[in-house]
Amino acid sequence: MSNEFGPNFITLTDDEGNNIDLEYVDALELNGQTYMAFIPAEMNLDDAYELMIMKVELEENGEEALVTLDDEDEEGLEF
Repeated sequence: MSNEFGPNFITLTDDEGNNIDLEYVDALELNGQTYMAFIPAEMNLDDAYELMIMKVELEENGEEALVTLDDEDEEGLEF
């Protein structure tokens, strides 16, 4: 069975060294900038979840990195 159409998961490490497992939900390109939406990978059915939106930026070495939103204008993005 192919996982081609299955959910996508990533693990990010926060500033304190904690791993966070996220499930990819959707992406949006706006004004030449790519934004990606994630939800926590592990949730109980009773848990409310917060949609995490991050933007894709190029690092100096040319690799893509996910960064949290800092600009107040970007915080209002809706998927």
